[in-house]
Amino acid sequence: MTAPTLQDLAPDGLDLTADPHLVYAALRERGPVHRVLVPGSGETWLVVTRDAARAALADPRLRNDIRHSSTWQDDGGHALGRNMLQTDPPDHTRLRRLVAGHFTPARIAALRPRIVEIAADLLAELPARGTVDLVSRYALPLPVTVICDLFGVPAADRAVFHAWSNELVMPASPEAGASAAAALGGYLAELIHRKRGTQETDLLGGLVGAAREPAAASPLTSEELLGMAFLLLVAGHETTVNLISATVHALLTHPAQLELLRAERDLAGAAVEEALRHYSPVHATAFRFAAESLDLAGTRIPAGDAVQISLAAASRDPLHFPEPDRFCLRRRGPAHLAFGHGLHHCLGAPLARTEAAIAVRLLLHHCPELALATDPATLTWRTSTLLRGLSELPVRIGPSGDPGGAG
Repeated sequence: MTAPTLQDLAPDGLDLTADPHLVYAALRERGPVHRVLVPGSGETWLVVTRDAARAALADPRLRNDIRHSSTWQDDGGHALGRNMLQTDPPDHTRLRRLVAGHFTPARIAALRPRIVEIAADLLAELPARGTVDLVSRYALPLPVTVICDLFGVPAADRAVFHAWSNELVMPASPEAGASAAAALGGYLAELIHRKRGTQETDLLGGLVGAAREPAAASPLTSEELLGMAFLLLVAGHETTVNLISATVHALLTHPAQLELLRAERDLAGAAVEEALRHYSPVHATAFRFAAESLDLAGTRIPAGDAVQISLAAASRDPLHFPEPDRFCLRRRGPAHLAFGHGLHHCLGAPLARTEAAIAVRLLLHHCPELALATDPATLTWRTSTLLRGLSELPVRIGPSGDPGGAG
């Protein structure tokens, strides 16, 4: 018997992409783990409570390598090369170590002036009054510029790079996804070729340098070099776009919390953390696969079965987050799981947090009369197996201020 999709489980008339949390709440009441069908990917065990999610994220028997799947024949998608999200120790450890130095607290602190500069420049380009789409004019170009700076991607290539990336993450069709994969793969291969023979110290230059090391030093293979470039470039901005726009959306639809933040600007980081919990821009993990039969929160998972952890559902578990559907900057309690947990905890979390907090603080300073320019119910949420974010965020802006003073 085929398992139901999440849309099948939704109350009549509910569009799951508009608000999936009613479905997650109903599933949590029935138990922590459920069998569901993911269209285009097959059946999986979906984890929806925080305790079960933390256990699953830390369980070494649940592997990221798809070759542990009982149905594995090929990668089944359009991922380029091989990266640390698709591997388990010791390969995962080796690949993560190669890039971890670029995301240390000291490195992120050194990036702050550049992030402030980029945000201020984008805000200066907004009209003094009128309606603009905050996604395309601000939430998107800020993280795209930051990650492309880190990688040394030429400014002229950044718009088309994002178009390919977006199509890969949320393809309009299998054909469109395949076309974007081919185009992005070709572009990254050319960019890597350009880095060879240079001594550039950007993130991609460092990976290319690692691939030149002798075999005894466990270098990157060509497949891993391409895969890591793909993962870091795409993951390095897609999720942050969603985080910035979701944080602004949450504030504009919760006026009391917006006023609290305007009164206490130091709460910008708290606003980002609550948006991470409330919206979970990374909606669920990539599929993991049971390397052996195991018990997960009272459910038997056969060897080879797929498991997906709903970070969004776990971060609204009422057993850990009182009034979980309420957006509250002064919320206290356990940490959300928006960046995961365990070995695969998001390496770029400090950068995403920094970008989003700077983006929100400067925006509110620059636009003291910022308001939504449409009914929130009419907004479109882009949803895939892994991600959820706004397609557009139309806002009205009033008199501009001096963004430089808020950094």
